[in-house]
Amino acid sequence: MRTRVIGTEVEYGITVTNDAAFNPVTASALLINSYDEGNDKVRWSYIDETPGRDARGFSFPQASIDEADSGLVNAVLNNGARLYVDHAHPEYSSPECADPLTATLYDKAGELVMYRAVKAASRYIPEGSTLMLHKNNSDGKGNSYGAHENYLVDRSVPFSDIVHHLTAFLVSRQILTGSGKLGAEHGRDSVDFQITQRADFFEEEIGLETTLKRPIINTRDEPHADPSVYRRLHVIFGDATLSETQTFVKVGSTSLLLMALEEQALGQAIRLASPVSAVHTVSRDLRLSQALELRDGSRASALELQWQYLSIARDYAYTADISPVYKRVIATWEALLIDIEFGYEKVADRLDWAAKLSIMEAYRSRDGLSWKDPKLSLLDLQYHDIDPDRGLYFRLVRSGRMQRLFTDEEVKAAVLRPPEDTRAWFRGESLRRYRSAVVAANWDSLVFDTGESNLVRVPMMDPLRGTRDLVEDLFDESPDAATLINKLGGDSD
Repeated sequence: MRTRVIGTEVEYGITVTNDAAFNPVTASALLINSYDEGNDKVRWSYIDETPGRDARGFSFPQASIDEADSGLVNAVLNNGARLYVDHAHPEYSSPECADPLTATLYDKAGELVMYRAVKAASRYIPEGSTLMLHKNNSDGKGNSYGAHENYLVDRSVPFSDIVHHLTAFLVSRQILTGSGKLGAEHGRDSVDFQITQRADFFEEEIGLETTLKRPIINTRDEPHADPSVYRRLHVIFGDATLSETQTFVKVGSTSLLLMALEEQALGQAIRLASPVSAVHTVSRDLRLSQALELRDGSRASALELQWQYLSIARDYAYTADISPVYKRVIATWEALLIDIEFGYEKVADRLDWAAKLSIMEAYRSRDGLSWKDPKLSLLDLQYHDIDPDRGLYFRLVRSGRMQRLFTDEEVKAAVLRPPEDTRAWFRGESLRRYRSAVVAANWDSLVFDTGESNLVRVPMMDPLRGTRDLVEDLFDESPDAATLINKLGGDSD
């Protein structure tokens, strides 16, 4: 059975109310260092990281990283995830997952990790102030922060094929992946409400940047795995989503199309005539009716394009030897497309942007509010508050107005335990069993101190090894890290 390794990275918006000295970097560091698992930190190893390497065949120099300083705001968690400060934001990077449902679960676990970190850090916040985190992508003041997806792709697939086949898909999938935004930013024309938070900030079709001149297709070539076998498609074009259904379709549909691409089952590429302008058009098209010009001279709306991609993906999914989870992706994706044709209200129980718009329209109708009313700005932000007592998303969940895929117990378990079918299980179990002996970690290796003269680095270049099935017996036979290393035959670092 073919497997796709998937992961997500989410930067959270952070603020401290009633604090004139608020500094987002300092606050983010406090948050990470206050988390329970951060009290006994494992240093993040930056060895072999190459964020400046471009998939188009060249590299850009990168500033050196002070590992001593960065280690203070990095925590490697027992579930295999990474919790750290990225620029001025706390970020949760999920462990590697082998299917889109698991990837969605561990993305959701990140919200609970962050909420617990907030509760722990709040002990150090000045009286009268409140530390708040929002799972969103814009501070409303012209600054945007990311929600990234990662997919391991067969290295044999030409990167140009990824660009040609994925661009129109990513642009059109905004109707299913947006989390909704009041107004416009980044010098864009004014609008009352739009589908996505990130669209205003994208300016290029393809490129390496992630914070300036953001591209639809990011060219970073840093697989965190054997580079002769894999490339990692680093998707920066998407919103942070609270809806479990939405996250599931977001990562599931993208993963499915990449599988089909690897097997040359996508047919002729659908290519937009002007991808960047199409990004902004789709985000502002609440009726989902605006036709986009294609390179072949035809026209199609984002909704029509999604129906085309669904048809291609369905044909592939029902003939390929892949996880049954992907048939659930197809069914969920199709149900959304059917219902969304009847208007956003029909999908407000599954899509964040539709849920948020429904709330705002209800308030506008009840109180006669204009789109410029500050109350709506507050609602826009409050929807994304990760505190279950304040966040509007969580109120929808409690009232049965937002569908879920997981129970609270399943999410809590994912905070503590790693996925069982990727190398994340080896990383997480090593930390749980031998944390005092693990001195550094990254995605593709662990460094152990077994008491010998040299440290021992254990490489994990294949994300589909180190699974529970492969190594649980080895762990059970190893009462300490030294025994584990001896059984592995590890080499000195």
